[in-house]
Amino acid sequence: MSVTRHSRRRVLGTAGLNVLGLTVLGMSGCGLLDDEPEPPAAPDPLQPLLDEALALAASYDRAILSQPGLAARLTPLADDHRVHAAELARLIGAVVPSAGASSAPSGPADAAAGTVASLRTAEQAAQKSAVAACKAATPERAGLVGSIAACRATHAEALR
Repeated sequence: MSVTRHSRRRVLGTAGLNVLGLTVLGMSGCGLLDDEPEPPAAPDPLQPLLDEALALAASYDRAILSQPGLAARLTPLADDHRVHAAELARLIGAVVPSAGASSAPSGPADAAAGTVASLRTAEQAAQKSAVAACKAATPERAGLVGSIAACRATHAEALR
């Protein structure tokens, strides 16, 4: 017995319960006993590039529908964007949505120049974002992203 009239067993038992209580409290803070869902994972940094590739392919498809005379010139460019989207999706583990049929009314032949100019502007903007993504990419991803940036620059020149 100590001066405070507590036996050694009582002091050690109380200390043991305190340690057990702290352990349970600590475990609840780590999520083991917590029912809260985990926060969603951050999107992959290349997701915007994938989205852009899909949007560009869709833009070309709409242009081809509205200006069938441009099909021979624009189809290879649209196909390139679909390949880019497939490769980006594979790399980041995303699923590429299937292309839905979009329709656009046929425009007058003189609208072809405006269509091509619009696509060229979109390609130039997309090339800039691909260059930025390439600079921020890890070395393992930089090769693919750099080739996409180069391809987009080539598309802009092909649309002159």
